[in-house]
Amino acid sequence: MRTLDQLRPGDAARIARVGGQGAIVQRLAEMGVLADARVRMVRTAPLGDPLEIELDGCFLSLRKADARAIELCDD
Repeated sequence: MRTLDQLRPGDAARIARVGGQGAIVQRLAEMGVLADARVRMVRTAPLGDPLEIELDGCFLSLRKADARAIELCDD
């Protein structure tokens, strides 16, 4: 299964599951990173971390390690 960190700029997908541990899972949920949400990869930083995504018209920056815990559906 693909994870969010594997998207390329301009690619979009639907979130299947948000994994991870501790407070980061709750923090992602508070930002709207939930199952069935559509996300689009906007860009990556020059050194590859962090990633910028678009979610419901909002732009979020995520660490690559956190994005690796977000599994995507095959649409």
